[in-house]
Amino acid sequence: MLIAVVGLLALWVPGPASAARAGAAADPSCPAADRIDTTLKNGARWQMCWDIDRNTGAVLSDVIYTPNRGTPTRVLKSASLAEVHVPYDSGQPRFYDVSSIGFGDLEQGTLAPLSAKDCPDGRLRDFRDTPVLCVEEQPRPFAYKSAVEKGVLHGTDLAVFSVSEIGWYDYITEWRFSDDGSITPRSGATGSLSPFQFSDASSGWPTGVGSTRFSENHSHNIFWRLDFDVDGASKNTVEQYDYLGSGTAARTTKRTVFSRETAADLAPTRFWRVVNPATENSDGHAMSWEIDNHQSDQYRGPRETEEFTHHDMYFTQYRECERLAYGNTAPDCATSVDKYTGGEKLTDPVAWVSVDFHHVPRDEDQDPMPTHWQGFRIVPRDVTATSQLP
Repeated sequence: MLIAVVGLLALWVPGPASAARAGAAADPSCPAADRIDTTLKNGARWQMCWDIDRNTGAVLSDVIYTPNRGTPTRVLKSASLAEVHVPYDSGQPRFYDVSSIGFGDLEQGTLAPLSAKDCPDGRLRDFRDTPVLCVEEQPRPFAYKSAVEKGVLHGTDLAVFSVSEIGWYDYITEWRFSDDGSITPRSGATGSLSPFQFSDASSGWPTGVGSTRFSENHSHNIFWRLDFDVDGASKNTVEQYDYLGSGTAARTTKRTVFSRETAADLAPTRFWRVVNPATENSDGHAMSWEIDNHQSDQYRGPRETEEFTHHDMYFTQYRECERLAYGNTAPDCATSVDKYTGGEKLTDPVAWVSVDFHHVPRDEDQDPMPTHWQGFRIVPRDVTATSQLP
């Protein structure tokens, strides 16, 4: 069921003053040896647990953000990849790299060991005595510039990444946690260009000498799974915002509350937020995290076999067994994310975010292939009453 509200005055009704803060977030639940705990240069702090899953690779959990001069607040219960779907334009092959191959299998060699060269200014973390995760503070150029607040223009990010070797590709799975509270999950595909070559220009691009052999175009359709716990799991809700009136002088804000599980698609000026209406910042505004996903080629596969590709976002009620966007094999559980949206009431939301990239090869992609990145952003909305950057 969708509840639509039009008009700016309907965006937020303040709760009682006693709801101003539900209390500081607890420390991550994992042992200290499995924690990431970094205070960035401006004083912002990120805490989380990490582990490796055979299918999804790195899994981050109990993600807690403490703004500069602020109070700790929980953001995510867990976050990971959920599928990397690679269909080729001619119709075959069609790979499901997470569910069929696995990003985190040391024994099969898909989870790549890292060296100091991969993580020159950070710390390597070991899984089963093998360094597989880099935790590194990196510069973030032009964090702000203000004639009022004189100070450092540049910020920093906490970069957490691993590398998985899947066929010809090396996938860099990276999570960037910024000093302003934003989170950028992204995947970088590098390694070697697929050797599939054809003589048909309709589904490929000529690479190498002449124009008789074509490297086949293909898509990288990447799903992420984000189990939100905005300042705690209770009473989290999902809202969609649209700004109506393209081609007119005035625009109107439309808020749609997703009270039950649903799928959603990208649209101009559209965004989503996961909000905890019981927790407010010092201005009396509900704390939330906005999902900004506008960099997708929006792949749509055949409905009879790839129905899960027909939406850009899914919001589902948390269920332990719902781990993968496709090829989910947990007992007594649906097999793909399109089947998870069964109409349950949405109180503990999990967001499934799809970002698609259509790769049309070029001569410059031949070994080594430059990294192409695809991802999205999660931005704090009203978590603090003012900017915490200076």
